[in-house]
Amino acid sequence: MQIEAEQAFPLDFPGTSTDALAFLRDPARALAGVRFLRDLTVSGPELRAVLVVNVPMLGETLLPLHSRLIHTPQGARLEAQPVAGERAWIELNGEGTADGQLLSYHFRFTAHIEMPSAEKWGGAAFEKMVRAAAERTLSRLARELPEGMARGMAES
Repeated sequence: MQIEAEQAFPLDFPGTSTDALAFLRDPARALAGVRFLRDLTVSGPELRAVLVVNVPMLGETLLPLHSRLIHTPQGARLEAQPVAGERAWIELNGEGTADGQLLSYHFRFTAHIEMPSAEKWGGAAFEKMVRAAAERTLSRLARELPEGMARGMAES
């Protein structure tokens, strides 16, 4: 099962345009205030974290993610990398651009959740409920992203 959510938003950086671009290209700083991410590590261009979601009927679910940061002339791009050996994981793709002190972001989350085969009516109904709950949860997390990044900006 795949579930997607997207979020695009602007943020005004409270410093110079050079500092704004540096912030945008530093995911450890930019994502530091995002509460639904745990174990955020950045090693060179590699970003890894665990997205924490509470899914009704499944409880707290930890979804690992791995993305690669690529600098662009006006900012940076995150490209999702494969996560092997997991029954559930997140692809995080995104792009950020800096125009002076205005930062513009666009993120796309794609959750991959392996579900048992739904051959009977009960299994199909359960899968439908899980999908609906996961879609709502992922959409809520995407909506919370701008606030979390603004916290990271204030903390840096």
